[in-house]
Amino acid sequence: MKNKLLILLAIVFMAPLASKADEGMWLLNMMERMNYKDMQKCGVKLTAEQIYSINNSSLKDAIGWFSNGCTSEIVSDQGLVLTNHHCGYDAIAGLSTAKDNILDNGFWAKSKAEERPAPGVTLALVVAIKDITNEVMDSIKGMDAATVNKNLNRIYRTITKRATEGNHYEAQCRQMFNGNAYYLFTFERFSDVRLVGTPPQNIGKYGGDTDNWMWPRHTGDFSVFRVYSDKDGKPAPYSADNIPYKPKSHLKVTTSGVKTGDYAMIMGFPGRTDRYMFSQGVKMATDYKNPTIVKLRDIRLKAWKAEMNKDTDVRLSLASDYASVANYWKYFDGEAAQLKNNKVADIKRKQESKFGKWAKDKDEYKTVLGDVEKAYTEYTPTSNQYWYWREGIIAPTIAKLAYYASLLADAEEAGNEARVKGLKSALGKIVEEMPYGEAVVRADKIIMSGILKTYNADNKVEDQPKWFRDNIEAYKADNFDAGIDAFVATAFESSIFADKDMAMAWFKNPRMALIKNDIMYQYIQAFKTNYDTKFKAKRDEFNEKEQELSRLYIKGLIEQNPKTNYYPDANSSMRLTYGKVKPYMNYKVMTYLDGVIEKNKKFGDNPEFSLPQNLIDAYNNKDFGNYTDKTGKVPVCFLTDNDITGGNSGSPVMDAKGRLIGLAFDGNWEAMSGNISYNAKNQRTIVVDIRYVLWIMDKLGGATNLIDEMKIDNTKI
Repeated sequence: MKNKLLILLAIVFMAPLASKADEGMWLLNMMERMNYKDMQKCGVKLTAEQIYSINNSSLKDAIGWFSNGCTSEIVSDQGLVLTNHHCGYDAIAGLSTAKDNILDNGFWAKSKAEERPAPGVTLALVVAIKDITNEVMDSIKGMDAATVNKNLNRIYRTITKRATEGNHYEAQCRQMFNGNAYYLFTFERFSDVRLVGTPPQNIGKYGGDTDNWMWPRHTGDFSVFRVYSDKDGKPAPYSADNIPYKPKSHLKVTTSGVKTGDYAMIMGFPGRTDRYMFSQGVKMATDYKNPTIVKLRDIRLKAWKAEMNKDTDVRLSLASDYASVANYWKYFDGEAAQLKNNKVADIKRKQESKFGKWAKDKDEYKTVLGDVEKAYTEYTPTSNQYWYWREGIIAPTIAKLAYYASLLADAEEAGNEARVKGLKSALGKIVEEMPYGEAVVRADKIIMSGILKTYNADNKVEDQPKWFRDNIEAYKADNFDAGIDAFVATAFESSIFADKDMAMAWFKNPRMALIKNDIMYQYIQAFKTNYDTKFKAKRDEFNEKEQELSRLYIKGLIEQNPKTNYYPDANSSMRLTYGKVKPYMNYKVMTYLDGVIEKNKKFGDNPEFSLPQNLIDAYNNKDFGNYTDKTGKVPVCFLTDNDITGGNSGSPVMDAKGRLIGLAFDGNWEAMSGNISYNAKNQRTIVVDIRYVLWIMDKLGGATNLIDEMKIDNTKI
């Protein structure tokens, strides 16, 4: 059976493509035999070897995985790196204080000596991608799904250990097609990464949450870093003796500009898609998961915002967490809306209907869809318990600290000394870095009360922890909500986790006897035990069943349609997507600096549309330099039909010669169902034009040293 599957996958990978380049996040090591001919039809002028090569320098050597969450690109032979402003946001906020507020004011290093170390920021470069399907399949032969899941990490460790012995590389195994294929990615990870420049956030985050996921867009979403290595060019911890990294390859930059129909290519590390989701999964997302996440995150955001508006230090300390939570608050809201608007469940049902007719006389596949229906019917009614636990119960900072303590307690009780040691080290650092002053405590009280009231309203009494019901009712308040308020007030008065200094002292010397009677420790243990005993097994069983059924479904789809070119879901592994510069609906493909000013005038009372005075002055003085297009205006953002998702933030958008024309930073509202179903008509990538990036560096930041360092190539294609 294994050999039959591999033959089928090989057929798919070599199948001819229609001239339709927009959909697909493709594996680079398959590009030459899967996609390259179609890429040539679309206009690429590079050879396949110039895009991806193991033995020679190629574009892939210039693309970095930025802190395991975004993408970045090296744009000089001295390790200069571009990524999105929102990707560098945590580092920028972390380096900011009320006295030296680079988040609000911007920052530009005019020399390498002025560059600022960015603790925690890493950049990983892919060394090689290897198909390990045969080896993994041989190792799991004869195992059922549950046994496979238990053994995969052991198999992965064996493979990655072999790949990293005798060298300084890291390695990760990635499952493709839900377990129908496996790949090994080898990395070189750099940890000495320094902030070189950032526009003020009223440029880098212009439009804020209002414009997030929207078009037309006018956001200068970029920041600049530099990678450092030891004197031998190898990764090394921060040291004043380290030198700028000399990359195997770096991207050239072009200010030639773009127009509708131009070739556009993106390489990066897309985080997650679920394009093979069943129709029942779509319904669970729209009716259960997404609305619950949105409701719970909204409680956090409102409480944080109220405190952030009062004090600059508080705003800076919470800025990164707020931005992260807000981004996906709007995402989950938009995804649910567009799943309905784009009738994604209907699209899935039609595909499943065709599959069902094909599979009805095939023993391996004939029961798949019936088993899917049964699994979702049994699990869906309790599915939200997981989201209430993850997004609600442990969301307040006081609850997070108590949860971390419970993890230590569980490890000690199990006698797992290695885990205890690891947790002590990791949790001490996490707690130390947590913002937790008086303002956060005030917000935390509101957040915890709001979440518990919502939890109580949305969940049956019998599904709630008895400890919780008994404690709230013990306050004998006028009503249950008032009891929750009284309970929360008591928790913040008596728990050691309500005070960061006390919590830190405990994590440095964790003695379980001190917290056994702590009200927040008991709270966490009660909710954790309630979830573990009533709901966790159901979720684990469902996930296991769904994964195996999805594996069979995808395998069957490939067998059903051998001439169709399938691609694996995104999973933070390096991918390539190619297409065109392209508008949609009645929108224009490009926005300009004029539009930035217009929004500022129209929405000037909204701080999300404030602007630095030097931008307004440069615009009024028509100080545009060489960064205009043929209209005489400075381009800001443009659209392509490339297929991206979260994790592609900061990805280079390249022209037919592989030159940098912009940075991908967002998708559009009308296609927010795109992680589950690609919408060719409306799905677009929003890109900040490299000319706007350079104009800001030059005219607003005075960082001509950085522009001089890049190689500008304006030769014709």
